Amino acid sequence: MPFIDLSKIKPQEIFPGTRIRAPYGEKLMLSYVEIDEGAEVPLHSHPHEQGGVVLKGQMELTIGSETKVLKPGSLYLIPSNMPHKAIALAGPVKALDVFSPIREDYITENAKSFSDHKDTKDTEY
Repeated sequence: MPFIDLSKIKPQEIFPGTRIRAPYGEKLMLSYVEIDEGAEVPLHSHPHEQGGVVLKGQMELTIGSETKVLKPGSLYLIPSNMPHKAIALAGPVKALDVFSPIREDYITENAKSFSDHKDTKDTEY
């Protein structure tokens, strides 16, 4: 399963205007995030470490008490249990998040889509 075709994973709307596709391995989860302009990922925290990179658009990200506007190429690290939130500014945002350990709550919706393609040989994912 070294290659993943995101088009084969059904997006999961985790908040209004925010969709993810979250393929995962044994100890690591990727989350391809799409946030509509003006949509907000509300303040929350979780026990997983989270890192990411903005791929497209601008996003206001608050981590703890610090807020920054991020542009494509901006990287961020969120320690476990740290409150954080995001808002898409001036158009849609695409980002790639990485979680460790994997988020069990994200597997529920994405597992079938991903597992349908895990065992397919000679297929690029």
